[in-house]
Amino acid sequence: MSEEPRGEPVEAPKVPESSGVDLARVALRAAKEQAKAKGAAAQQKKQARRGGGLRSGARADGRDPLPLGAAINRLITERGWETPAAVGGVMGRWPQIVGEDLANHCAPKQFDDDPSERVLTVQCDSTAWATQLRLLAPRVVARLNEDLGHGTVRLIKVLGPGGPPKRYGPLRAPGSVGPGDTYG
Repeated sequence: MSEEPRGEPVEAPKVPESSGVDLARVALRAAKEQAKAKGAAAQQKKQARRGGGLRSGARADGRDPLPLGAAINRLITERGWETPAAVGGVMGRWPQIVGEDLANHCAPKQFDDDPSERVLTVQCDSTAWATQLRLLAPRVVARLNEDLGHGTVRLIKVLGPGGPPKRYGPLRAPGSVGPGDTYG
């Protein structure tokens, strides 16, 4: 048998009654928020009808301005330049792909986008680096295809150093071809 404690009754805390001025302020604040939300929605609808405010006339057409990146992407897609553009980007990142040492001595010169070949031509500044790149070619092709997509580059054609231009004329010694290694 438990007994409940007996004590004085507890009164609820008194809440001040809202006066007419307070009620008016609350109603005004709510009305302002509703009007603001309505105005923002109307502005969004208006911009959506206009196409975001970037239209050349009453209706959308092909003459409307585009952001530069979107215009370039559209041009690349329309002309079918996706692969050459991707390879061009890789040529810009050549040092990150093959490493600084190799990039200092071997530079990409051209990409043949013929679907049957897909050859990247690289010129090296010495026969030693050309040999090194020939040994590393399968790994470099694999790395390029990771970035560009499978089968984009099938072969790397390695060129050795270019010699001085061949001279023809009276000062040329017959039978001499010139040294076969690095110039420079």
